[in-house]
Amino acid sequence: MRAWFRSGTPWIWLNGGAIALCLVMVIGILGLIAVRGGSHFWPADLQQTEWTPEQGEKKTILGELVRSELVSATMVREAGASVPEGRDSVTRYLVKVGNRDIYGRDFAWYMDYEISGWTIPQGAIALERRERGNFYGFPLRLTENGQLVAEGSALWAQLQQRIERANKIFDEMKSIEKNEISQINNDIEKLRLKDRKLVLSKASEAELAAFRAEADAERAALNADYEVIQKRLDELRTESNRDQLIARTGDGREVTISLANIVRAHLPNDMSVTEKLLDYFVAVGNFLWDEPREANTEGGIFPAIFGTVTMVILMSIIVTPFGVLAAIYLREYAKQGPLLKIIRISVYNLAGVPSIVYGVFGLGFFVYIMGGSIDQLFYPEALPSPTFGTPGLFWASLTLALLTLPVVIVSTEEGLSRIPSTIRMGSLALGATKSETLWKVVVPLATPAMMTGLILAVARAAGEVAPLMLVGVVKLAPTLPIDTNFPFVHLEQKIMHLGFHVFDVGFQSPNVEASRPLLYATALVLVLLIVILNMSAIYMRNRLREKYRSDSD
Repeated sequence: MRAWFRSGTPWIWLNGGAIALCLVMVIGILGLIAVRGGSHFWPADLQQTEWTPEQGEKKTILGELVRSELVSATMVREAGASVPEGRDSVTRYLVKVGNRDIYGRDFAWYMDYEISGWTIPQGAIALERRERGNFYGFPLRLTENGQLVAEGSALWAQLQQRIERANKIFDEMKSIEKNEISQINNDIEKLRLKDRKLVLSKASEAELAAFRAEADAERAALNADYEVIQKRLDELRTESNRDQLIARTGDGREVTISLANIVRAHLPNDMSVTEKLLDYFVAVGNFLWDEPREANTEGGIFPAIFGTVTMVILMSIIVTPFGVLAAIYLREYAKQGPLLKIIRISVYNLAGVPSIVYGVFGLGFFVYIMGGSIDQLFYPEALPSPTFGTPGLFWASLTLALLTLPVVIVSTEEGLSRIPSTIRMGSLALGATKSETLWKVVVPLATPAMMTGLILAVARAAGEVAPLMLVGVVKLAPTLPIDTNFPFVHLEQKIMHLGFHVFDVGFQSPNVEASRPLLYATALVLVLLIVILNMSAIYMRNRLREKYRSDSD
């Protein structure tokens, strides 16, 4: 036994077991996230039951059965509810009843002794709305400007066509607001800033009067264009509100719902497995491409995906040249000595600094000092409203670049140190200079190590949250930092981020039960995004490794 321990075999098995355990735990966590997040988009059946409260009339409850749990009867009694005698435990059911505009809440708990069983009624409809959450009920009739259009068996086909029409009108209205009206507002703001700039530059009265006369004429033309666009918007808004659905809730109330407020509709109890599968993929696509709604408890996460990818790409563009050049200087040009050791120790220590410290530094130095100086030099006419002197995309990317810089430096140095000295000597012996040897031989061979540093940097940057809360990431920023206004890419704008979105949905949501599945779904998207970014970088690294290995052969 002693010889077996001395051979090191137990430690190999222990190491292998630890790695296997870690893999099982990671796969288990990812599986849990995937199941909890993915199940949210499945069109669950709408179930109905009769509910008899302690005091009050019997009511019919219609909704999605979210989950059930066994609780102690004593705990229920302590909460003020009466439990039948002789019961030690009670099963309670969490039901998503929807209809927030009617009931005042989306979710409700019901005790098993208060309900009389579950049924799945045919013809129940689920409406995903832009405001006030989902609606669950039974469609009765469809009207256009108060006139009956369809009811009964012909209602469903007409409803789907008119919802599609209403969504097209909504998209057109949103496009007009984001493009045409935004362009007019941008042009009016440019006129104001130019007037302010002339005042600050102490232009003559004649120049100022001439410009203001020209600006007034241009502003009048812009206002006239705005009136035309606004009239078009009013017409579209009236057209989108012409169709209305009259439906009945589970407890018998009739409600009128404008089709302009409906995103999509489906009949989950009447759908086949294939239809549910198609609807599932539509729901997932909407989640990935739509904007968030209702305080991030509904809708999609596309602005967060776009912000995360843009910030990581911009961070990579910034950190790669600085990290590589710093590593080349430290490894190839700097003289060995106490100063170089201090610099290396400082780089290693920077890798262990808490990320929130980088966020505070980025807010103080990048935003307030650098951004404030840029505003003073290039945008004085916009002050006191800051342009770059406020958190934004560029400062968030720069802060992350500083955060991941030590990783890139250390990885690049390690790659440079692994290049055999015989390759350097061979290059020098063939007549190449030291600079040519470095940039045409050594650095290309060390490129895979540089890519390894970039992979580690991307993995860390994509999941960071704490520093970004201070330097540019916000709860809700549906407007992307790319539009048709010059300079087209607006690095000063605030963005959304998947990591911060997970934090906000998980810990600051006003509707915990509604946001719970979105929390898992967003976390899954974040993990998949990091995997995709890393796999892309790994693919590039392997291609470079094979290229330079074949060249050296």
